[in-house]
Amino acid sequence: MPLKIAQRNDADVIILDLNGRLWILDLPLRDLMAGLLAEAKRNFVLNLGEVDYMDSSGLGQLVSIWTSVKNRGGHMIILKPNPRVQRLFEITRLHTVFQIVQSEDEAVNTARKASA
Repeated sequence: MPLKIAQRNDADVIILDLNGRLWILDLPLRDLMAGLLAEAKRNFVLNLGEVDYMDSSGLGQLVSIWTSVKNRGGHMIILKPNPRVQRLFEITRLHTVFQIVQSEDEAVNTARKASA
């Protein structure tokens, strides 16, 4: 299933609900994030709860996006990855790079505090 992205705003935090596959053939997340960063948006929550598959290209996109956000003084939090995606973060040790939480309220509050 192609990646679908729904965008929500919670004050100064952008929440992106991802659904589908985050892999080499889908690049809408990278393009959307580049546009949001160009608009001076800086705080993001990426809800991966409905991402059913991620490959190394998908991981690469997340690392690239995280780097771009950090370089612009922003903050990015990963929300609710399913067990398969969480395991991928652990195998690649990216769980030590990304801030991963299970609660949307915690994610939004953490992103908001990071920008203060």
